[in-house]
Amino acid sequence: MSEYVAPVADIVFALDALVGFDEVASLPGYNDVGLDLAQAVLEEAGRFAAGVLAPLNARGDREGVVWTDDEVRTPKGFREAYAQYVAAGWNNVAVDAGMGGQGLPHVIATAVSEFFMAANKAFSMCPGLTLGAIEALQAAAPGGLRDRYLPHLVSGRWAGTMNLTEPQAGSDVGAIRCRAVLAPDGSYRLQGQKTFISFGEHDLTENIVHLVLARLPDAPPGVKGLSLFLVPKFLPDANGNPGVRNDVRCVSVEHKMGIHGSPTCVMAYGDQGGAMGDLVGEPNQGLKAMFVMMNAARLNVGMEGVALAERAYQQALRYARERTQGRDPAGGGGPVAIIRHPDVRRMLMLMKSQIEAMRGLALIIAKAQDLAHRHPDPARRDAEKAFLDLITPVFKGWATETGVEVTSLGIQIHGGMGYIEETGAAQHLRDARISTIYEGTTGIQAADLIGRKMAHCDGVAFEAVIMRMRALSDGLAETGGALGVLHARFLESVDALEHAGQHLLLTFHQESAQALAVSVPFLQLFGKVAGAWQLMRAALEAQRRIARGEGDPGFLAARITVAQFYAEHVLVQAWSLAETVIHGGQSALVLEDEQF
Repeated sequence: MSEYVAPVADIVFALDALVGFDEVASLPGYNDVGLDLAQAVLEEAGRFAAGVLAPLNARGDREGVVWTDDEVRTPKGFREAYAQYVAAGWNNVAVDAGMGGQGLPHVIATAVSEFFMAANKAFSMCPGLTLGAIEALQAAAPGGLRDRYLPHLVSGRWAGTMNLTEPQAGSDVGAIRCRAVLAPDGSYRLQGQKTFISFGEHDLTENIVHLVLARLPDAPPGVKGLSLFLVPKFLPDANGNPGVRNDVRCVSVEHKMGIHGSPTCVMAYGDQGGAMGDLVGEPNQGLKAMFVMMNAARLNVGMEGVALAERAYQQALRYARERTQGRDPAGGGGPVAIIRHPDVRRMLMLMKSQIEAMRGLALIIAKAQDLAHRHPDPARRDAEKAFLDLITPVFKGWATETGVEVTSLGIQIHGGMGYIEETGAAQHLRDARISTIYEGTTGIQAADLIGRKMAHCDGVAFEAVIMRMRALSDGLAETGGALGVLHARFLESVDALEHAGQHLLLTFHQESAQALAVSVPFLQLFGKVAGAWQLMRAALEAQRRIARGEGDPGFLAARITVAQFYAEHVLVQAWSLAETVIHGGQSALVLEDEQF
């Protein structure tokens, strides 16, 4: 497998040109964080990703994890890497300094997370889940519970997990059967089984804190009867250290297509009478509390699409420069590197342009997180929160689907060698494939987008995004030249998105099944246009800097070329997707079940 090099220069440009990092740095609590510090953090994170995590990626894929009755052993080198990871403070980059974290903005943490995911996705899943658990406990746990567990989670000594899925439930959390009964000491005893629990058991930390959805005896049916419980692997003793083993065990691990270095566990609670746990939040309000962790996980999984696409692109680019085959289509000479072949160049550009589109949107989302948490104006916080609610399912679904497409293109560029495991190209696709499924399939994200995030507010947040896109369109038009052409293409795509969204809202209120049948094409349309939004912003800023004589002319010119390629090869799909959304709902529902 090829080496990994963190794309620091690309991200620093995006932080400056797209995010407007000065606005983030001006937020309360971030006053000492400038772009220079951000770049220094990114450079150090890039070195750690390339030097410590990336060399373990192929080994983890080959070795996998080893299950025994007592533990799950991660691949050789993972424990040592995790110790270094925690010692360097990478586990709590965005956690508030008052809680023991570094207190850096989400935009920095998001960029850092891309590096670690690209270097070693399987490894990165463990600390990613812990961060989600920290957010959930901050939001919903009573003070005593937070005091007992958060310091250990923030330090990285303990890890966190999310336990939703059960064998009979799948994505239908309303069918969860795990039970919780109040004990005389005020705690609860849980019994049940959970499946597909990432890092449910492992040897990286001294304790594991499970957040578990379960039902109280008098709970109403469905999702309204779920409560959230904190269930540790080891019960803390009087000094807060791991004490006796709780009644929770990993009874098996799944044998998966990819992410072999990440244990996916079947967890049994209460086989010996009941696993001791504490209630997090209010009874029967567990899903509300868990949504904090689930939303963090959805954004995290979306970043996996970006990261693995970047890793596959780097490997494909290196191979295309080194592999000699065929003659130069321009004529003359002997065999040339395959990067000289037009279709290989097209595929590389298709990878690169979509990566930059996804990354740009990811960083804008991260900025919205910072603004929603810290901006002094409540109206601005509310606006950014509305944007986050709307764009989260779009980003998760579009970025993960695009990650699968881009990693597949990486194999295609390798030709037959891409299908050979020893080259490592196939691992990126195998690792990426699960990302469109877990934390809610693309269909679930699309249903959430139109049913909750758009229909419930009559499209107000959606129209606000459309207005922001149209404002950029005006800026492109004023510049003229090549950007004037981009303006026309971008404006057409925004029109297509708005038209399709308005039609979908009307259809959903009248015939929800037809709307849901085309919800995934709409999500893809939204993602492609939102990605173009960021590429056009980057091209506009690059053109302005070239005109002022600032920066590296070659780097800046590439931003314009990438935007042009995306407009001509990806964005042109906008109207065809809009046509599917507007006209395709009914045909998807025509056949009877037995006719399939």
